[in-house]
Amino acid sequence: MCGIAGFIDFRLQTPEVRLQETAFRMVGAIRHRGPDESRVWVDERNGLALGHCRLAIIDLSPTGSQPMVSPSGRYVITFNGEIYNFIELRGELQPYLTQNSQGLKGTSDTEVMLAAFDVWGIDRSIAKFNGMFAFAVWDKAERQLVLGRDRFGKKPLYYGKIGDTFFFGSELKAFRQHPEFVGEIDPEALDQFLRHNYVPTPYSIFRNIRKLLPGATLTVRPGTAAMGSPVPFWSIAGMIREQKSSPFKGSATDAVDELDRLLTDAVKLRMIADVPIGVFLSGGIDSSLVAAVMQAQNGKPAKTFTIGFQEEAYNEAEYAKAVARHLHTAHSELYVSPSEAMEVIASLPEMFDEPFADSSQIPTFLVSQFARHHVTVCLSGDGGDELFGGYNHHVYGPVLWSKIRHIPLGLRRVVSEILTRSASGVDAIVRIMRRIRGSSAVLDPKRQVDRLAELLRSKDPEDLYWNVMSHWRPSPFLQRVATAECQSWKELSSLDNFSFTEQMLFMDLATYLIDNNLVKMDRASMSVALEIRNPLLDYRIGEFSWRLPIYMKIRNGQGKWLLRQLLKKYLPEDLFSRPKAGFSIPLASWLRGPMRSWAESLIEPKRIREQGLLDPSRITEAWKAHVTGKVNKPYPLWGVLMFQAWTDFWAGNSRKNPVQEPVNTS
Repeated sequence: MCGIAGFIDFRLQTPEVRLQETAFRMVGAIRHRGPDESRVWVDERNGLALGHCRLAIIDLSPTGSQPMVSPSGRYVITFNGEIYNFIELRGELQPYLTQNSQGLKGTSDTEVMLAAFDVWGIDRSIAKFNGMFAFAVWDKAERQLVLGRDRFGKKPLYYGKIGDTFFFGSELKAFRQHPEFVGEIDPEALDQFLRHNYVPTPYSIFRNIRKLLPGATLTVRPGTAAMGSPVPFWSIAGMIREQKSSPFKGSATDAVDELDRLLTDAVKLRMIADVPIGVFLSGGIDSSLVAAVMQAQNGKPAKTFTIGFQEEAYNEAEYAKAVARHLHTAHSELYVSPSEAMEVIASLPEMFDEPFADSSQIPTFLVSQFARHHVTVCLSGDGGDELFGGYNHHVYGPVLWSKIRHIPLGLRRVVSEILTRSASGVDAIVRIMRRIRGSSAVLDPKRQVDRLAELLRSKDPEDLYWNVMSHWRPSPFLQRVATAECQSWKELSSLDNFSFTEQMLFMDLATYLIDNNLVKMDRASMSVALEIRNPLLDYRIGEFSWRLPIYMKIRNGQGKWLLRQLLKKYLPEDLFSRPKAGFSIPLASWLRGPMRSWAESLIEPKRIREQGLLDPSRITEAWKAHVTGKVNKPYPLWGVLMFQAWTDFWAGNSRKNPVQEPVNTS
């Protein structure tokens, strides 16, 4: 696990020493991702510089250092991630390597990756990789740079062209170290951010800089002053079409057994490391299952980590402790006070690099920081909700739409307005929510009221989904832009005969997972040099999940049915059978209390007006409504606050980075 960065000077005028210095500054800015070693490789004739900062995980010796040259000498790579099936691939490659006297020097997956490129070429090799990766590989024979990103976009990769310079890197802060970089805010990206609280792929917050699509490559040729377009080698939509054409025919028991087999192998592959490894354990379905499968394969107690809060409604530490006790893991927990959690806020703009506003970023960082004192790698349960129907809207979204679709939209809008304004509105909507969700308890009734009132205004299922997933509609962006249609929804329109539930599962997998959950985990964990591995996002499990009928995912008003059945093989049901609880903080009350003065300083109307980006009147109205308790909308406001904090930090830190002596591997 590492950080990568580099550039091409299309003018071919940068001397070698300048290429080295600039590349080293770029990887120096992201050295938190790889504190063990930083190196650069340059090619003055082609204006190319490749940089790498290393977090040594497999083959800790110098033979694992990057940038690395392939056995044939044709390819040079800087690579972030892990190829989990590298041992299997090494076996396949051995006859070719032996025949050509090109044995590997070390035991790293990077060497295997490069040997595969030598033997099979880049495209054929990527199709064989089971892993998480973002790479830039220079092909000396073709004089071209190829960027690539894994199927689910677990590892980040930004790229773009400004003037005569092409940039790429794991994080945007690397780009800021190049003298040619200009960070101009993209209004379309800002509009998307305010709507979703993250900047969706392929956008970045800056004009002319993009995120490479998951499952795609991009080819750049020096001297042409032009970039190609991303070329998919795999796509979620394509995978779904293929898997649904051969649906799973077995029984529920067969499905449980197959998932057990796949997950056991996925965990086994992700336990390969030359450093200590652990697992995040929240006590929920996904993390408990990953921990259980890991412990079943471990010769000694697995190291599990959890974080707790003093506020009972947001604390799952006791559940995690009970699971750990049953599994006999070596469990560690950390209880965090509100003041300790809020101390993290000042570091978020630098940590996340572009505006990002999922408030669970705070506990995610804290548990990563805690675990890093003990291990270098942690397994996580990310992906279970998106693949197996674990979010509340997967369950109640279709039910709600079936109940309101025949009511005229105009009447629903009137009812929505009456319910949110009347004193009896809360009780009335809570009763509705209880009927829809089949639960006697509704967490945060006021927020549920506001949310349901918004959903009543939906004109169709697509609109209902975006109302669920959007924070501002329309956004408080001062100069409203015409937001482009979501690329993933365009892809969905090509998938025939999808139910509303399947549409939501696809969209969550293609957007929310990649651009929110995986970004949150990557930036929070890599800020402390902790590698995160996601067994449930093994692409084979993803493919299997889309072969399953929907009733094996959602049944009797409850999501993740198949995961629950498998978990029963490892844990008593009473340890995990409870309503879903998010990994979050009491943001609503904190904004009204200890965070209030900080927040009000960021959204002071005069200040916002002078910035000229946001509408101060709409933000002030929303803020007053929240702090007085009229509405309960902390998450839209958190997005605005994170954007304001981001602009504050980066305005005075455009090139903040200590320069160290580079290691030249040319």
